[in-house]
Amino acid sequence: MINPSVMTTGERIRYYRTKTGKTQAALAGFVGRSEDWLSKVERNVIGIDSLQMLVAIARELGLDNVSDLTGPVIQLEVAASTDHPSVPAIRRALNTPPSLLGLGLPGDPLTAQQLDERVIEAWGIYETETERYGPVGDVLPGLLAEAYATLRAAAGEDELTAARALVSLLHLHQVFLRRVGARRLSRLAADRAMQLADQTGDPAMIAASVWNVCGILTSSGEVGESLELARQTIAHVRPGPDATPEHISAYGALHLAGVIAAVRHSRQTAAWDLLAQAEIIAGRLGRDGNLLHTSFGPTNVAMHGVHLAAEEGDAHEALRLADDVEVPEPGGVLPLERTTRYLVEVMNAHRLTGDDFGTLHMLREIMAASPEEIRYSPYAREAVQGLLKRSRPQMRREVHKIAEHVGVLA
Repeated sequence: MINPSVMTTGERIRYYRTKTGKTQAALAGFVGRSEDWLSKVERNVIGIDSLQMLVAIARELGLDNVSDLTGPVIQLEVAASTDHPSVPAIRRALNTPPSLLGLGLPGDPLTAQQLDERVIEAWGIYETETERYGPVGDVLPGLLAEAYATLRAAAGEDELTAARALVSLLHLHQVFLRRVGARRLSRLAADRAMQLADQTGDPAMIAASVWNVCGILTSSGEVGESLELARQTIAHVRPGPDATPEHISAYGALHLAGVIAAVRHSRQTAAWDLLAQAEIIAGRLGRDGNLLHTSFGPTNVAMHGVHLAAEEGDAHEALRLADDVEVPEPGGVLPLERTTRYLVEVMNAHRLTGDDFGTLHMLREIMAASPEEIRYSPYAREAVQGLLKRSRPQMRREVHKIAEHVGVLA
């Protein structure tokens, strides 16, 4: 029996992998990652900030509970249903043929403009509110039915407006479902959005939809497929001199999707090349923004540079790059989720370099920005556990306060 209070997640993975007789190459292959990635995890060079990946590893190692890898922080049976309360209704909606979805709704269909406004409102809640999963999850199934009913009734210019609103709504489904762990449904929503966007012929919508699919592929471990899809679409939707800002943003976001897929595919040179191209595209755009909900702009490109260095295992370089990133106010020009994920990455880099005060400072920032998100971040929980073990007197009270909120105290 191992002692969870003295071993990191990486050390526990190595312990159970060795116990089951699996090689690093075998376990990494089973979960869709490279042997180099798993080696870095086991040596605590990088961490795992994905509950889905922890579940996948636990299953491959024959464990009954993710807490065997994380310690008592996460109690989640591997075979148990982990559905968010809103997922069953969303599943029923997505599994209904689009031609039937929305039939029998009381009243008349929405106008295309009304649909667009409701989708924008739902995105606004998701991207700015600190408590957002419940309110957004509750409205998604009904709004999807209304969207398909509206599209069937639309004609002329209204048909394109309704189609664009539906693609955006499916993107919101994809993001929401991926964050609550329903990856298969998330992929279904992303595929539907991509097919509908392709029918419109709008290169900006196509690029944004493929960007969403690449995110699903990468998070599922299909990094080679994600990189290839990003590259093919980049060649297909290259913007001309008169391209709209939406088109340029989605095109740039495709490059950033390729960056993440490439580094996780152990293609570091390709990742840095794609990042350099994204920087040029962001310069052409000239400002930060969230067009088509891609978060693309100069700041997000710089954030990806920090992520890229961290994924390579160079925490010191990640922090050096972070010194030049001016993070927007949470919930401002960039979505709350994007800024929070970045703050978690910087916090983890401080943790990996052994900087306890820097780690605590970033935990404060994360807690202030998103008290909901910090509860579900494996990086944050492991950082708090590490600070509790060392328990410096001048930090103890604040660390305990955060630990109580995150739920790592008995």
